[in-house]
Amino acid sequence: MNFCNAKHVAAAALISLAIGGANSKAWAGIDDYEFQLVQSAIKNGDGAIVAIRLIDKRSGKVVPDAVIFAKRVDMAPDGMEMMTAPIEALPSTEPGIYQFKANLIMPGGYRLSIGAKVQGETGSLENKLEFKATP
Repeated sequence: MNFCNAKHVAAAALISLAIGGANSKAWAGIDDYEFQLVQSAIKNGDGAIVAIRLIDKRSGKVVPDAVIFAKRVDMAPDGMEMMTAPIEALPSTEPGIYQFKANLIMPGGYRLSIGAKVQGETGSLENKLEFKATP
């Protein structure tokens, strides 16, 4: 291989790397993210705090600044899906952690259904997380 061919091969390799690096975000999708409970057992009562984190599954890092547009708490794990609890979003105390205040009136199994938009991604993220309210 002469010097001119080596230059062309090296230039093509650099261009490929540059294009691939620029498009690496394009390969991400809404399925690369998930909400996780910070705690799976929460003390029941009015004003119970349910905290979740948004994780990028590719890196394991938390994702801040998601826009939560839907939230619901019900007792579906105990067969009482129609028994819902009031829930309200609280200000975030740390990036990637989303907190909610709920009225968990009785001990038992609860399900948090959450809908969110992740900055820079198309589509909506929806997760259902189950936890226990303890006395």
